[in-house]
Amino acid sequence: MGIGLTEEHLALAESVRGLAVRTAERGVEHAALAGQGLLGLHLPEGCGGQGYGLLELCVALEALGERRVCGPCLPTVLASAVLVRSAGIGLEPLLGALADGSMTAAVALPASGPETGPAPGLVDEPAGAPEATSGALLALGSAGADLFVVPVGGGAWAVLDRADVSAAPAEGVDLDRELCSVTVRNVPGDRVLADVPVREIAAVLLGADACGVAAWAVATAAGHARMRVQFGRPIGQFQGVKHRVAAALVALEQARAAVWDAARALDEAAMRSHASTAPGPGPDADADTRLGGGTGVGATTGPDGAAGLGAEGRLAVAVAAVLGPDAAVRCAADAIQVLGGIGYTFEHDAHRYYRRALSNRMLAGDPGLWAEEVAVLAVAGARRPMEPELPAEATAVRDAIRAEAASLRDEEPVARLSRFAEEGWIMPYLPKPWGRAASPLEQVIIHQEFRGLNRPNLGIAAWAVPSIVRYGTREQQDRFLPKTFAREIVWCQLFSEPGAGSDLAGLSTKATRVEGGWSLTGQKIWTTLAQYAHWGICLARTSPEKSKHAGISYFLVDMSSPGVTVRPLKEINGDEVFNEVFLDDVFVPDDLVVGKVDEGWRVARDTLSHERVALGDSWGPGSQHTDMVRLIAKLPPLRQSQREQAGRLWAEGQAISALGLRVTLSQLSKPSGAGSGADSGTAASVRKLLGMRHAQAISEFCWSLAPSDRHWNRMILATRAFTIGGGTTEVQLNIIAERALGLPRDP
Repeated sequence: MGIGLTEEHLALAESVRGLAVRTAERGVEHAALAGQGLLGLHLPEGCGGQGYGLLELCVALEALGERRVCGPCLPTVLASAVLVRSAGIGLEPLLGALADGSMTAAVALPASGPETGPAPGLVDEPAGAPEATSGALLALGSAGADLFVVPVGGGAWAVLDRADVSAAPAEGVDLDRELCSVTVRNVPGDRVLADVPVREIAAVLLGADACGVAAWAVATAAGHARMRVQFGRPIGQFQGVKHRVAAALVALEQARAAVWDAARALDEAAMRSHASTAPGPGPDADADTRLGGGTGVGATTGPDGAAGLGAEGRLAVAVAAVLGPDAAVRCAADAIQVLGGIGYTFEHDAHRYYRRALSNRMLAGDPGLWAEEVAVLAVAGARRPMEPELPAEATAVRDAIRAEAASLRDEEPVARLSRFAEEGWIMPYLPKPWGRAASPLEQVIIHQEFRGLNRPNLGIAAWAVPSIVRYGTREQQDRFLPKTFAREIVWCQLFSEPGAGSDLAGLSTKATRVEGGWSLTGQKIWTTLAQYAHWGICLARTSPEKSKHAGISYFLVDMSSPGVTVRPLKEINGDEVFNEVFLDDVFVPDDLVVGKVDEGWRVARDTLSHERVALGDSWGPGSQHTDMVRLIAKLPPLRQSQREQAGRLWAEGQAISALGLRVTLSQLSKPSGAGSGADSGTAASVRKLLGMRHAQAISEFCWSLAPSDRHWNRMILATRAFTIGGGTTEVQLNIIAERALGLPRDP
């Protein structure tokens, strides 16, 4: 999955990628990009463009970044993206020339260059014109460009002709990218731009290019790990290599989500600016004080505060700037490591991608300063809602569901719960009569309209119920599901054993055939809430002569049966949630086997897929996010390093939310009936991996700020379980590496 999600975006990316591949020998010429309409992809048709937005431009830039396309493309589209947002100063001819390739541009990015200040003695300076900046500015683009977008003091920017500047080539770490040193000589008053978010647009477009760089690095590392053999095995089978490549993919997907959301935010801001010129509400002015000072880059109340974006848009952009360029540097460095000596040779392209990643990060601006920007905005109350855009047919669906929600809202709690169960609202994606056979679109609207109605959380049952629906008999469904939905039955999961945790193929609990059913003997461990459970879903070996996953069956066990002994285990925080369960000749009748005998692994895999989904959702960036900013608001001003850390944590959590939204949108784009209600597989593992680490990191950070706070004393201990339960970090990395990247399974 790239930055783009829709069929149109996927087709665009494939087309751009194909162009880059076809012209790989000679390089992609600027004229070819113009001929394909890519230079004006984001510009209005009246200016010679294609009428799309920055999101589509980012899709194209990611594809070009995969091939490390050089030349004036990126600075030129960056310049036109800036100019098109500066209405009313007659720039249409320039936009047309940039779109058709007859002009190129360079853009100064002073956030990563020297300090600037006013310079006296300008030529051709009308009254009231802004001052030029003194000293040389580092710019992305060629010294021979036709146009230069530069800051001209007081937070203003201008687009200048070559005659208005002195430009000379500048050396950079990227051997294939042109940089130049620009000194402003003259600022014509009619070339001063309206207040535009130059730095923010640059960060997002550079982030898109960075995602392409990271994508190449991950694919190259994975391909090498699949083919390179050492010690008689592909190196991708060694967990050290496998996990490195999988972690790089996780960083890439997080960066893609952040850049995608930031591009959407910029497009949304552009649409708002066409509808109204009124500025949006600014962030809380006290936030800067609570955090201990300004951020030093794009301060929320400063002159370079990205007019028109609003706090929400600035937050989305800053998150992308924190995560995108850094991810590319990490992925490119990891690719060199996986490639080994080959990756360190000048002949291999790996160093060129690493150089490009470093260049992107430098030009986008210090990620630490962007992280401080995130912290300022978040503490001030800025939030980026993650709600999907729905198709036109959603209106009629919403009207019907809203009416049902209103009816339920009028019910007494007991009656409402009964209707939830009877009408299939608890797990609406299940087939009728247990659910509503809801499409992905209906599920999204139900989620939105039922907020505040307190639909019951089934806990462990949410993993078991879909398996009983799919594999259970009608008698089993009628017996267990209504009472489960009514919360009359509490479930536990009897899978893990002392000798078989994540590796369920090694379980040793035996099920021996007896008259009328089976006798189960064995020990289970880490069983959540077993001391309160009425029933358990249990795996036991019915054919011990069969190997690994064969010969396992899936049972429903009455926890009050003779022979069931539950012993709570005290956890590091003092709670007793986990248990060990002993099964001593526990009788289970034949009619409580789910699915076929010896085929329980198939049922268990279905259950485990729902476990990954449920835990990934609940361990995502939830209330701990807001708990963190509430804590910061109560404390004395933070140090610079603490502000940066807080901002990074918020950025990571917001990207996890964006990942969830992208999964939802992917489900919505599927044909009717093609998807399930569960976000399973690789995407769920990526989200879970990020979410569980993120919860731990927030707890550790907040505890360091308030070590005597009872809540954070508890959370720093409780969150240690998050990277263990429901599949350890290492298991999730294996899943990602093997399923998403095709690395060989462990022997």
